Amino acid sequence: MSTDDRPSYEQARTELVETVRLLEAGGTSLEESLALWERGEELAGICQTWLAGARERLDAVLDEREDDE
Repeated sequence: MSTDDRPSYEQARTELVETVRLLEAGGTSLEESLALWERGEELAGICQTWLAGARERLDAVLDEREDDE
């Protein structure tokens, strides 16, 4: 998935919350549950990528500030 196709952190998180809710509610077939699980894993990875990128940006800014002092 290219970064242009990737949902925002907020979109991915919202969909992940809904996916977990559906899994916890039960009532889906095995095939549907597996598809939800796979999508949940994908969404969790997207969220993790966004958070890691944000952390890198924050670290870079903090490093710059330290270098300026």
